[in-house]
Amino acid sequence: MTAKAGEIYTAFATIKGESDAQALSEAMERMEPVPTGVGCFEIEDDGDLWEVGGYFSENPEGIALTLLQMGFGCSPFVISNVPPEDWVAKVRRELRPVDAGRFTLHGGHDLGDAPPSAIRLQIEAAMAFGTGHHGTTRGCLMAMDHLARKGFYARNVLDLGTGTGALAMGAAKLWKARCIATDIDPVAVMTARENIRFNGTGAMVRAVEASRATGGAVAENAPYDIVFANILAAPLKRLAPQIASVTISGSAVILSGLLHRQAPGVERVFAGWGMRAERRIRLNEWTTLSLRRTTNRPL
Repeated sequence: MTAKAGEIYTAFATIKGESDAQALSEAMERMEPVPTGVGCFEIEDDGDLWEVGGYFSENPEGIALTLLQMGFGCSPFVISNVPPEDWVAKVRRELRPVDAGRFTLHGGHDLGDAPPSAIRLQIEAAMAFGTGHHGTTRGCLMAMDHLARKGFYARNVLDLGTGTGALAMGAAKLWKARCIATDIDPVAVMTARENIRFNGTGAMVRAVEASRATGGAVAENAPYDIVFANILAAPLKRLAPQIASVTISGSAVILSGLLHRQAPGVERVFAGWGMRAERRIRLNEWTTLSLRRTTNRPL
């Protein structure tokens, strides 16, 4: 059955393990009807449980999803019909400018009343994380601003899991730094590139699709003066040795995507790789950690 103009269908299921989730999402990309987008996301506090889902312009109900469920052992797919509405336009109308230290984040529709000294970041709402309204993005910007006010200066920056590109662009505008912005989601990379163009930071910020910090453009441009990783607790712990491999003594590391109770565990893992906490920012239920590399070798 073909959807009405503007209608969107979604189909979501849960599955154990990141590798199985990735395999299921790749299989969804090959199904009929062909999805317009597919993604997989770790569910916090559910013991390595992942959610895999796709978006469709036609109703996907049928044998294809049943075969995927049987083949991968995932939960039954839940199919929903999303009412036709321009959600990006709706979000753009409702998001107001956000201040984070000397940074002001705003959409193109609303420049706000920021002081002349503010560092403006135009972030358009899209299918990527990081408009600045979430406590994690705002916490990272505040941590960056605090470091700069204390005299820290960065020439080479890495933003892992960049989303909209806000942190990389903030660093570029603050320090005139060269920045590599990475994300595993090609839609996020496309969104970041658009925002980089809006903000005139294309000469300083390069957005690339990457899942690791140990290869390609990321490794080629190491070591970094500062690394941002605004992701989730579990992947942050896995990334600790990779982040250690692209930083040196004196490098700053800013981590977020952490609930307050998760922050001590992440802090301990990074301490084991020579990165000590200097500051903690708590906004609503989220903690941002500002770390400093104190040694060139794991402890």
